Amino acid sequence: MKEYFERIVARYEEVAIALAQPETIADQPLFQSLMREMAELEPQVSAWKAYRDLKQQEADARELLGIPEMHEMAREELSKLEEALARQEEALQLMLLPRDEDDQRDVVMEVRAGAGGEEAALFGALLVRMYMRYAERSGFEASLVNVSESDIGGVREAVFTISGRGAFSRLKYESGVHRIQRVPTTEASGRIHTSTATVAVLPVLEDVQVDINPGDLRVDVYRSSGKGGQHVNTTDSAVRITHLPTGLVVACQNERSQIKNHETALKLLKLRLYERSREERDAAYADHRKNQVGTGDRSERIRTYNFPQGRVTDHRIGLTLYQIELILDGDLDPLIEPLAIAAQQELLRQEMA
Repeated sequence: MKEYFERIVARYEEVAIALAQPETIADQPLFQSLMREMAELEPQVSAWKAYRDLKQQEADARELLGIPEMHEMAREELSKLEEALARQEEALQLMLLPRDEDDQRDVVMEVRAGAGGEEAALFGALLVRMYMRYAERSGFEASLVNVSESDIGGVREAVFTISGRGAFSRLKYESGVHRIQRVPTTEASGRIHTSTATVAVLPVLEDVQVDINPGDLRVDVYRSSGKGGQHVNTTDSAVRITHLPTGLVVACQNERSQIKNHETALKLLKLRLYERSREERDAAYADHRKNQVGTGDRSERIRTYNFPQGRVTDHRIGLTLYQIELILDGDLDPLIEPLAIAAQQELLRQEMA
Protein backbone atom coordinates (compact mmCIF):
# COMPACT_ATOMS: atom_id res chain seq x y z
CA MET A 1 0.00 0.00 0.00
CA LYS A 2 2.79 2.41 0.91
CA GLU A 3 4.55 1.94 -2.42
CA TYR A 4 1.33 2.54 -4.36
CA PHE A 5 0.46 5.80 -2.63
CA GLU A 6 4.03 7.08 -2.71
CA ARG A 7 3.94 6.60 -6.49
CA ILE A 8 0.66 8.53 -6.61
CA VAL A 9 2.20 11.39 -4.59
CA ALA A 10 5.28 11.44 -6.86
CA ARG A 11 3.09 11.59 -9.97
CA TYR A 12 0.95 14.33 -8.42
CA GLU A 13 4.06 16.43 -7.79
CA GLU A 14 5.28 15.81 -11.36
CA VAL A 15 1.95 17.02 -12.73
CA ALA A 16 2.00 20.10 -10.48
CA ILE A 17 5.48 21.03 -11.78
CA ALA A 18 4.45 20.44 -15.40
CA LEU A 19 1.36 22.64 -15.01
CA ALA A 20 3.58 25.55 -13.94
CA GLN A 21 5.65 25.42 -17.14
CA PRO A 22 4.95 28.11 -19.78
CA GLU A 23 4.99 25.57 -22.62
CA THR A 24 2.30 23.52 -20.85
CA ILE A 25 0.09 26.56 -20.29
CA ALA A 26 0.44 27.40 -23.99
CA ASP A 27 -0.65 23.89 -24.99
CA GLN A 28 -4.29 23.99 -23.86
CA PRO A 29 -5.20 20.35 -24.65
CA LEU A 30 -2.19 19.16 -22.61
CA PHE A 31 -2.95 21.67 -19.86
CA GLN A 32 -6.56 20.52 -19.56
CA SER A 33 -5.51 16.84 -19.59
CA LEU A 34 -3.03 17.41 -16.76
CA MET A 35 -5.60 19.40 -14.79
CA ARG A 36 -8.03 16.46 -15.02
CA GLU A 37 -5.31 14.03 -13.95
CA MET A 38 -4.41 16.23 -11.00
CA ALA A 39 -8.05 16.43 -9.92
CA GLU A 40 -8.32 12.63 -10.05
CA LEU A 41 -5.12 12.13 -8.03
CA GLU A 42 -5.84 14.79 -5.40
CA PRO A 43 -8.24 12.75 -3.17
CA GLN A 44 -5.73 9.89 -2.94
CA VAL A 45 -2.84 12.25 -2.22
CA SER A 46 -4.80 14.04 0.51
CA ALA A 47 -5.86 10.74 2.10
CA TRP A 48 -2.29 9.41 2.12
CA LYS A 49 -0.86 12.63 3.58
CA ALA A 50 -3.51 12.54 6.31
CA TYR A 51 -2.53 8.94 7.08
CA ARG A 52 1.16 9.87 7.29
CA ASP A 53 0.35 12.76 9.62
CA LEU A 54 -1.60 10.43 11.89
CA LYS A 55 1.30 7.94 11.92
CA GLN A 56 3.68 10.71 12.96
CA GLN A 57 1.32 11.83 15.72
CA GLU A 58 1.10 8.22 16.89
CA ALA A 59 4.91 7.95 17.05
CA ASP A 60 5.09 11.21 19.03
CA ALA A 61 2.45 9.97 21.48
CA ARG A 62 4.34 6.71 22.05
CA GLU A 63 7.46 8.66 22.94
CA LEU A 64 5.50 10.58 25.56
CA LEU A 65 4.41 7.32 27.22
CA GLY A 66 7.89 7.08 28.74
CA ILE A 67 7.47 10.37 30.62
CA PRO A 68 5.62 9.67 33.90
CA GLU A 69 3.81 13.01 34.11
CA MET A 70 2.71 12.72 30.45
CA HIS A 71 1.82 9.02 30.49
CA GLU A 72 -1.94 9.27 31.11
CA MET A 73 -2.48 12.06 28.58
CA ALA A 74 -0.36 10.23 25.99
CA ARG A 75 -2.29 7.00 26.55
CA GLU A 76 -5.63 8.73 25.94
CA GLU A 77 -4.26 10.49 22.86
CA LEU A 78 -2.84 7.22 21.55
CA SER A 79 -6.21 5.52 21.88
CA LYS A 80 -7.88 8.23 19.78
CA LEU A 81 -5.10 8.12 17.18
CA GLU A 82 -5.34 4.35 16.81
CA GLU A 83 -9.08 4.65 16.05
CA ALA A 84 -8.44 7.45 13.55
CA LEU A 85 -5.66 5.43 11.91
CA ALA A 86 -7.94 2.40 11.53
CA ARG A 87 -10.58 4.53 9.81
CA GLN A 88 -8.03 6.20 7.56
CA GLU A 89 -6.43 2.88 6.63
CA GLU A 90 -9.83 1.50 5.63
CA ALA A 91 -10.41 4.59 3.48
CA LEU A 92 -7.06 4.00 1.77
CA GLN A 93 -7.86 0.34 1.19
CA LEU A 94 -11.14 1.34 -0.45
CA MET A 95 -9.18 3.57 -2.81
CA LEU A 96 -7.14 0.53 -3.85
CA LEU A 97 -10.26 -1.31 -5.05
CA PRO A 98 -10.75 -1.61 -8.81
CA ARG A 99 -13.12 1.04 -10.12
CA ASP A 100 -16.30 0.24 -11.95
CA GLU A 101 -15.42 1.12 -15.54
CA ASP A 102 -18.98 2.38 -16.11
CA ASP A 103 -19.13 4.76 -13.12
CA GLN A 104 -18.50 7.94 -15.09
CA ARG A 105 -21.00 7.13 -17.84
CA ASP A 106 -24.43 8.57 -18.55
CA VAL A 107 -27.41 6.30 -17.85
CA VAL A 108 -30.61 5.10 -19.44
CA MET A 109 -33.34 4.53 -16.86
CA GLU A 110 -36.50 2.51 -17.36
CA VAL A 111 -39.46 2.71 -14.98
CA ARG A 112 -42.35 0.26 -15.41
CA ALA A 113 -45.53 -0.07 -13.37
CA GLY A 114 -45.84 -3.48 -11.71
CA ALA A 115 -48.56 -4.99 -9.53
CA GLY A 116 -51.34 -2.64 -8.51
CA GLY A 117 -53.10 -1.43 -11.63
CA GLU A 118 -53.68 2.33 -11.82
CA GLU A 119 -52.10 2.84 -8.40
CA ALA A 120 -48.90 1.21 -9.71
CA ALA A 121 -48.94 3.55 -12.69
CA LEU A 122 -49.32 6.56 -10.38
CA PHE A 123 -46.36 5.22 -8.40
CA GLY A 124 -44.41 4.97 -11.65
CA ALA A 125 -45.10 8.65 -12.28
CA LEU A 126 -43.85 9.48 -8.78
CA LEU A 127 -40.60 7.62 -9.42
CA VAL A 128 -40.02 9.30 -12.78
CA ARG A 129 -40.51 12.71 -11.16
CA MET A 130 -38.19 11.70 -8.28
CA TYR A 131 -35.35 10.83 -10.66
CA MET A 132 -35.92 13.92 -12.79
CA ARG A 133 -35.73 16.09 -9.66
CA TYR A 134 -32.60 14.24 -8.52
CA ALA A 135 -30.97 14.96 -11.87
CA GLU A 136 -31.85 18.64 -11.50
CA ARG A 137 -30.49 18.78 -7.93
CA SER A 138 -27.26 17.05 -9.00
CA GLY A 139 -26.52 19.20 -12.02
CA PHE A 140 -27.26 16.34 -14.43
CA GLU A 141 -29.34 16.66 -17.59
CA ALA A 142 -32.47 14.51 -17.91
CA SER A 143 -34.22 13.79 -21.20
CA LEU A 144 -37.38 11.77 -21.71
CA VAL A 145 -37.12 9.21 -24.52
CA ASN A 146 -40.48 7.47 -24.37
CA VAL A 147 -43.48 7.35 -22.06
CA SER A 148 -46.74 5.42 -21.92
CA GLU A 149 -49.29 7.08 -19.66
CA SER A 150 -52.39 5.74 -17.95
CA ASP A 151 -55.80 7.36 -18.25
CA ILE A 152 -55.45 9.21 -14.93
CA GLY A 153 -51.92 10.56 -15.40
CA GLY A 154 -49.88 7.62 -14.20
CA VAL A 155 -46.90 6.11 -16.02
CA ARG A 156 -47.10 2.54 -17.23
CA GLU A 157 -43.65 2.73 -18.77
CA ALA A 158 -41.05 5.48 -19.15
CA VAL A 159 -37.57 5.51 -20.63
CA PHE A 160 -35.29 8.50 -20.05
CA THR A 161 -31.61 9.39 -20.03
CA ILE A 162 -29.66 11.16 -17.29
CA SER A 163 -26.39 12.67 -18.48
CA GLY A 164 -23.48 13.98 -16.46
CA ARG A 165 -20.11 12.87 -15.10
CA GLY A 166 -20.65 10.11 -12.56
CA ALA A 167 -24.36 9.63 -13.24
CA PHE A 168 -24.10 5.83 -13.30
CA SER A 169 -22.01 5.75 -10.12
CA ARG A 170 -24.86 7.49 -8.28
CA LEU A 171 -27.89 5.80 -9.83
CA LYS A 172 -26.74 2.21 -10.37
CA TYR A 173 -28.13 1.17 -6.97
CA GLU A 174 -31.69 2.03 -8.05
CA SER A 175 -32.22 -1.11 -10.16
CA GLY A 176 -34.86 -3.43 -8.76
CA VAL A 177 -38.43 -3.52 -7.50
CA HIS A 178 -39.69 -0.45 -5.63
CA ARG A 179 -42.79 -0.83 -3.45
CA ILE A 180 -45.27 1.80 -2.29
CA GLN A 181 -47.75 1.49 0.59
CA ARG A 182 -50.47 4.12 0.85
CA VAL A 183 -54.22 4.73 0.80
CA PRO A 184 -55.30 5.47 -2.79
CA THR A 185 -57.56 8.49 -3.29
CA THR A 186 -60.15 6.11 -4.75
CA GLU A 187 -60.18 3.93 -1.61
CA ALA A 188 -63.29 4.86 0.36
CA SER A 189 -62.58 2.53 3.30
CA GLY A 190 -59.12 3.96 3.97
CA ARG A 191 -57.43 0.60 3.36
CA ILE A 192 -53.70 0.71 2.63
CA HIS A 193 -52.74 -0.68 -0.79
CA THR A 194 -49.35 -2.04 -1.82
CA SER A 195 -48.18 -1.47 -5.40
CA THR A 196 -44.89 -1.96 -7.16
CA ALA A 197 -42.81 -0.58 -10.00
CA THR A 198 -39.57 -1.85 -11.48
CA VAL A 199 -36.54 0.32 -12.23
CA ALA A 200 -33.65 -0.59 -14.53
CA VAL A 201 -30.46 1.49 -14.79
CA LEU A 202 -28.15 0.90 -17.75
CA PRO A 203 -24.85 2.67 -18.45
CA VAL A 204 -24.72 4.40 -21.83
CA LEU A 205 -22.04 2.63 -23.86
CA GLU A 206 -21.15 4.67 -26.91
CA ASP A 207 -18.77 1.99 -28.18
CA VAL A 208 -21.08 -1.00 -27.66
CA GLN A 209 -20.65 -3.61 -30.40
CA VAL A 210 -23.81 -5.62 -31.10
CA ASP A 211 -24.52 -7.21 -34.45
CA ILE A 212 -28.17 -6.93 -35.42
CA ASN A 213 -29.65 -8.53 -38.52
CA PRO A 214 -32.04 -5.98 -40.08
CA GLY A 215 -34.30 -8.90 -40.98
CA ASP A 216 -34.77 -9.56 -37.23
CA LEU A 217 -36.36 -6.15 -36.67
CA ARG A 218 -39.95 -5.00 -37.01
CA VAL A 219 -40.21 -1.21 -37.17
CA ASP A 220 -43.52 0.52 -36.49
CA VAL A 221 -44.17 4.25 -36.76
CA TYR A 222 -47.01 5.96 -34.97
CA ARG A 223 -48.22 9.33 -33.78
CA SER A 224 -46.50 10.60 -30.66
CA SER A 225 -48.63 11.44 -27.64
CA GLY A 226 -48.28 12.37 -24.00
CA LYS A 227 -45.22 13.90 -22.38
CA GLY A 228 -42.48 14.48 -24.90
CA GLY A 229 -44.89 14.12 -27.80
CA GLN A 230 -46.86 17.33 -27.50
CA HIS A 231 -44.70 19.10 -30.09
CA VAL A 232 -44.64 16.26 -32.61
CA ASN A 233 -48.10 14.74 -32.48
CA THR A 234 -49.18 16.08 -35.87
CA THR A 235 -47.07 13.50 -37.73
CA ASP A 236 -46.25 9.82 -37.40
CA SER A 237 -42.77 10.50 -36.03
CA ALA A 238 -42.61 8.06 -33.10
CA VAL A 239 -40.76 4.81 -33.72
CA ARG A 240 -41.13 1.40 -32.09
CA ILE A 241 -38.60 -1.35 -32.86
CA THR A 242 -39.19 -5.00 -31.97
CA HIS A 243 -36.29 -7.43 -31.94
CA LEU A 244 -38.08 -10.57 -33.07
CA PRO A 245 -35.61 -13.23 -31.79
CA THR A 246 -35.71 -11.93 -28.20
CA GLY A 247 -39.03 -10.09 -28.12
CA LEU A 248 -37.32 -6.92 -26.82
CA VAL A 249 -39.25 -3.76 -27.68
CA VAL A 250 -37.93 -0.19 -27.58
CA ALA A 251 -39.62 3.03 -28.58
CA CYS A 252 -38.71 6.67 -28.95
CA GLN A 253 -40.98 9.66 -29.44
CA ASN A 254 -39.11 12.63 -27.99
CA GLU A 255 -37.67 13.91 -31.28
CA ARG A 256 -39.62 15.69 -34.01
CA SER A 257 -37.77 13.71 -36.68
CA GLN A 258 -38.73 10.12 -37.38
CA ILE A 259 -35.13 9.48 -38.47
CA LYS A 260 -33.73 10.71 -35.14
CA ASN A 261 -36.30 8.69 -33.20
CA HIS A 262 -35.28 5.61 -35.20
CA GLU A 263 -31.58 6.23 -34.44
CA THR A 264 -32.27 6.64 -30.72
CA ALA A 265 -34.50 3.56 -30.56
CA LEU A 266 -31.88 1.45 -32.36
CA LYS A 267 -29.19 2.68 -29.99
CA LEU A 268 -31.37 1.72 -27.00
CA LEU A 269 -32.03 -1.71 -28.50
CA LYS A 270 -28.30 -2.36 -28.90
CA LEU A 271 -27.78 -1.30 -25.29
CA ARG A 272 -30.56 -3.60 -24.05
CA LEU A 273 -29.16 -6.54 -26.06
CA TYR A 274 -25.66 -5.91 -24.75
CA GLU A 275 -26.91 -5.69 -21.16
CA ARG A 276 -28.87 -8.90 -21.64
CA SER A 277 -25.79 -10.77 -22.84
CA ARG A 278 -23.73 -9.35 -19.96
CA GLU A 279 -26.36 -10.41 -17.41
CA GLU A 280 -26.33 -13.95 -18.81
CA ARG A 281 -22.53 -14.03 -18.71
CA ASP A 282 -22.42 -12.83 -15.11
CA ALA A 283 -25.31 -14.97 -13.84
CA ALA A 284 -23.12 -17.78 -12.54
CA TYR A 285 -20.88 -15.33 -10.70
CA ALA A 286 -23.89 -13.57 -9.16
CA ASP A 287 -25.26 -16.90 -7.91
CA HIS A 288 -22.09 -17.58 -5.95
CA ARG A 289 -21.21 -14.09 -4.77
CA LYS A 290 -24.12 -11.78 -4.19
CA ASN A 291 -23.20 -8.20 -3.32
CA GLN A 292 -24.55 -6.86 -0.03
CA VAL A 293 -26.50 -4.09 -1.75
CA GLY A 294 -28.08 -6.52 -4.17
CA THR A 295 -27.46 -7.96 -7.58
CA GLY A 296 -29.11 -5.08 -9.41
CA ASP A 297 -31.63 -7.57 -10.77
CA ARG A 298 -34.89 -5.79 -11.47
CA SER A 299 -36.81 -8.71 -9.88
CA GLU A 300 -35.27 -7.99 -6.48
CA ARG A 301 -37.34 -5.90 -4.05
CA ILE A 302 -35.04 -3.16 -2.88
CA ARG A 303 -37.07 -0.37 -1.30
CA THR A 304 -40.42 0.45 0.30
CA TYR A 305 -42.06 3.89 0.41
CA ASN A 306 -44.61 3.84 3.26
CA PHE A 307 -46.84 6.93 3.24
CA PRO A 308 -48.83 6.32 6.47
CA GLN A 309 -45.58 6.15 8.45
CA GLY A 310 -43.75 8.73 6.35
CA ARG A 311 -40.78 6.40 5.91
CA VAL A 312 -38.59 4.99 3.17
CA THR A 313 -36.81 1.70 3.87
CA ASP A 314 -34.00 0.27 1.77
CA HIS A 315 -34.10 -3.47 2.44
CA ARG A 316 -30.58 -4.22 1.16
CA ILE A 317 -28.84 -2.41 4.00
CA GLY A 318 -31.70 -2.16 6.49
CA LEU A 319 -31.80 1.65 6.31
CA THR A 320 -35.01 3.50 7.24
CA LEU A 321 -35.40 7.25 6.79
CA TYR A 322 -38.46 9.25 7.85
CA GLN A 323 -38.03 11.71 4.99
CA ILE A 324 -40.46 10.42 2.38
CA GLU A 325 -41.45 13.86 1.06
CA LEU A 326 -37.83 14.98 0.60
CA ILE A 327 -36.80 11.72 -1.01
CA LEU A 328 -39.69 11.72 -3.49
CA ASP A 329 -38.73 15.32 -4.29
CA GLY A 330 -35.34 14.06 -5.47
CA ASP A 331 -33.22 14.27 -2.32
CA LEU A 332 -31.74 10.79 -2.83
CA ASP A 333 -28.23 11.32 -1.48
CA PRO A 334 -29.15 10.19 2.08
CA LEU A 335 -29.99 6.82 0.48
CA ILE A 336 -27.30 6.68 -2.20
CA GLU A 337 -24.33 7.50 0.07
CA PRO A 338 -24.91 4.60 2.54
CA LEU A 339 -25.54 2.23 -0.39
CA ALA A 340 -22.26 3.24 -2.04
CA ILE A 341 -20.36 2.78 1.23
CA ALA A 342 -21.95 -0.63 1.83
CA ALA A 343 -21.03 -1.74 -1.69
CA GLN A 344 -17.42 -0.64 -1.22
CA GLN A 345 -17.14 -2.35 2.16
CA GLU A 346 -18.55 -5.59 0.76
CA LEU A 347 -16.13 -5.46 -2.18
CA LEU A 348 -13.27 -4.86 0.26
CA ARG A 349 -14.31 -7.88 2.33
CA GLN A 350 -14.41 -10.01 -0.82
CA GLU A 351 -10.96 -8.82 -1.90
CA MET A 352 -9.52 -9.61 1.54
CA ALA A 353 -11.24 -13.02 1.83
